[in-house]
Amino acid sequence: MNKKLAILGAIVIVIGLVLSQSLFIVRETEQALVLQFGEPRQVIQEPGLKVKLPFIQQVQFYEKRVLAVDPPVEQVILADQRRLDVDSFVRYRIVDPLLFFQTVTNEAGAQTRIATVTNGALRRVLGNATQLEVLSEERANLMIQIQREVEQATDQFGVTISDVRIGRADVPEGTVQSVYDRMRSEREREAAEFRAQGFEQAQQIRSRAERERTVIIAEAQREAQILRGQGDATAIRVAAEAYNQDADFFNFYRTLQAYRVSLQAEDTTMVLSPSGDFFRYFQNLGGGEALSRNLLETIEGEGDLPAPGPQDIPGVELTVPEIGPVEGPAANEPDAPTEGDAPAAPVEIAPAEEAPADGEAPADEQ
Repeated sequence: MNKKLAILGAIVIVIGLVLSQSLFIVRETEQALVLQFGEPRQVIQEPGLKVKLPFIQQVQFYEKRVLAVDPPVEQVILADQRRLDVDSFVRYRIVDPLLFFQTVTNEAGAQTRIATVTNGALRRVLGNATQLEVLSEERANLMIQIQREVEQATDQFGVTISDVRIGRADVPEGTVQSVYDRMRSEREREAAEFRAQGFEQAQQIRSRAERERTVIIAEAQREAQILRGQGDATAIRVAAEAYNQDADFFNFYRTLQAYRVSLQAEDTTMVLSPSGDFFRYFQNLGGGEALSRNLLETIEGEGDLPAPGPQDIPGVELTVPEIGPVEGPAANEPDAPTEGDAPAAPVEIAPAEEAPADGEAPADEQ
């Protein structure tokens, strides 16, 4: 009896083991893949009690719910050469357990592969964006681009991507100062470029103005030279016409101009021959005081053109040194010099001493 009970108990145990290995339950949040010696045999996505071959087949369960992938922080270089530490996360669901098993095997493998794909998409998309775009409303469009790239890359894993987000985007602590230096150098480069452009434009304007100035001055000088030459030609022609009317008057007028220039200074001293050509108009010693006054006025620029003697010019003293007697018949002919005669004595013209005005001391006393 005991032996039968033992056998019955053993049979019950065996049946229990067989049933436990043959039956399995698929919950509402799960989906299963039946494997036989590692090869997939059946995909079960409906919940309930399912049957499999005991000890030969195994069941691999996968979640139907949304799964999360939290990739490690990725340092990304943006389009404006700034660095950001990007912390992102991904939400996905398993839609094809067989393909999921064949590509990534399990959820751990899926997390690794999806994290790698996500970081690559982040580098590609954010590498073409600036920091301002990442931190502005353009960030939503960037997320859509990243999610689209991740979906295209993970379709072969048997999953569907529900969402891709950037949790944080921070500047690396070790590169904050370098970022500031780079920003400063960038601004300085732009300032230098603008300054160089301004200097170039200034040089162009300055050179154009200088060229115009040179042209204007040259034209003005040319016109001035032409006008001056025409004026000189007209003056010479008029003077020549006037002088040709009376050559003697012209010689007399030029001599008076020479007197006016030569006898202006008070201390003028001239040593000349009284019979020289310079004093030819002083040979007429007549005329009296009125003639001398008229000649003085003429020398000073006023009055008519008289021909007084030198003794009639106020302020001019004519000194003629004494000449000894000349022997021989030529003594009665002073204009015909003979051999042995002394040369004509020079004439010294010195300004006469003017009487001091009332109340003034003589020049020597002053």
